[in-house]
Amino acid sequence: MLPTSGRTSFLLRDAARHTAGAKRSKYFRRIFQFKQMDFEFASWQMLYLLTAPQKVYRNFHYRKQTKDQWARDDPAFLVILSIWLCVSTIGFGFVLDLGLLGILKLLLWVVFIDCIGVGLFIATVMWFVSNRYLLKQPMRDMDVEWGYAFDVHLNAFFPLLIILHCVQLFFINHVIILNWFFGRFLGNTLWLLALSYYIYITFLGYSALSFLKNTVILLYPFTLLFLLYILSLVLNWNFTAGLCWFYKFRVE
Repeated sequence: MLPTSGRTSFLLRDAARHTAGAKRSKYFRRIFQFKQMDFEFASWQMLYLLTAPQKVYRNFHYRKQTKDQWARDDPAFLVILSIWLCVSTIGFGFVLDLGLLGILKLLLWVVFIDCIGVGLFIATVMWFVSNRYLLKQPMRDMDVEWGYAFDVHLNAFFPLLIILHCVQLFFINHVIILNWFFGRFLGNTLWLLALSYYIYITFLGYSALSFLKNTVILLYPFTLLFLLYILSLVLNWNFTAGLCWFYKFRVE
């Protein structure tokens, strides 16, 4: 057995390796070490986020048991998501005929504001709310990691990105932004589907944590979303046309 002083030193070093700061440092050190990333597994997760998102969170439980953390320690998912985001945004720029400089400006806006900035804000709000109001009872090592909250956001953001920035591109100019009911119906239905994915996957992320309570409240926005969808069709609102105008306004 280790002497008391040696055992104490070992425990302190082990605790240091598991602090939030140490985990973040390890994560960002790996972000450019592509050979150490598991892109195949990250791609598998993306596929299941579109088809069976509840399966993705089973792996988070396994990671907690084996590595003592809920959040991802492999940035492969973030790297692939960034590629999807950049490619789809460039495609959006071509569809809107923004020109090379306009596409570059749009890319910077979407990556640093819409994805990173909004993502950090949403993750921080959800981290605070879940730890402040949704914990069954305060316990040591039983709280929502900020990194996990950010992972939940990224999980929920991916299907939204695929629907609104990829699938929708094929219908914008020839169907959606034309002044007729079917265009508005198709565009707004895609928005309904994308935001429904976001809400549901967010709910799955927090309901997967057994130490949280009342996570069903995260499904409440479904009611408001559906009412807004019906109202948009009645009042001839076209969300996609509004997004296109906003993107063009950004790069002017």
